[in-house]
Amino acid sequence: MHRRTLLAATAATLATPALAQAPWSPSRPMRLIAPYPPGGGVDTTSRLLAGPMGAFLGQPVVVENRAGAGGSIGAAELARAAPDGQTIMIDAMAHTVNPSLIRGLPFDYATAFTPISQVVVLPQILVINPQVPARTLAEFVAWVKARPGQLSYGSSGNATAAHLAAALFVARAGLDIQHVPYRGGTPALQDLLGGAIAFVFGTVSSSLQLAREGRLRALAVSTAQRVASLPEVPTVAEQGFPGYELNEWNGLYAPAGLPAPVTERLHAAAIHALNDATVRQRLDALGALPVGSAPADFARYVAEQRAAMAELVRTARIEAG
Repeated sequence: MHRRTLLAATAATLATPALAQAPWSPSRPMRLIAPYPPGGGVDTTSRLLAGPMGAFLGQPVVVENRAGAGGSIGAAELARAAPDGQTIMIDAMAHTVNPSLIRGLPFDYATAFTPISQVVVLPQILVINPQVPARTLAEFVAWVKARPGQLSYGSSGNATAAHLAAALFVARAGLDIQHVPYRGGTPALQDLLGGAIAFVFGTVSSSLQLAREGRLRALAVSTAQRVASLPEVPTVAEQGFPGYELNEWNGLYAPAGLPAPVTERLHAAAIHALNDATVRQRLDALGALPVGSAPADFARYVAEQRAAMAELVRTARIEAG
């Protein structure tokens, strides 16, 4: 579904009569936890949405970075907060991966939070060095298979979305290739440009311009449908891997036990922010696709992703970095 249509449909599902009955409002400035360092994707999403959400709710929404341990330190902070709507969090897909990687957490990802909405999806692009004689995914798979155990692929870090997308692709394609984790996407792309590694799953914001300049070759996108900014690049799924989809995404959460009217109000605030013209423009520039799913739909998605990531972590033997 086209993202604007999806937002409109999501907004239309909000029950206007319920909102008209003395809707909940925060009593003081709200905390929006970003469980990663400043400047990253989650931090950027948080700061884009905070202003419009605060305007909608009538109180400032203040972004608070609580980074560390793959996002679990910030998540623990949210789990300890009162379920009154005053403290919320935007987390990445690590929210569904951490339960399979991190032991001894003081909370349970499955029960400690109230899912509010999946706010954005960030597609990934499988890019290769143009010196590789492959112009389709099938040709690239054949090229790698002709060199068993000789090649490596890079990622922005162990158990990141880029690593998981690549690990799933490697498993589905049956490739004998090693993983090299980097400290971020930029150094991985630099080594790809230099020919030191065979491929990377990069974000649209980091990889698109390099592909347009001919410095990298884009072979596939990780989404279920093609990306509007790269309509000529087919998906992994349509190139012989049906059902393949693995993207980075950000979602909005509150502590467990949040009353339904507060959940609905926070969801409405997220929809308001995602429909803001400036926010849409900035998200487009980042290659991010706004979603705005309803709380019940997002809760189901999170549960499904947690199960899928547990299986991928197990079969690909992924460990915490």
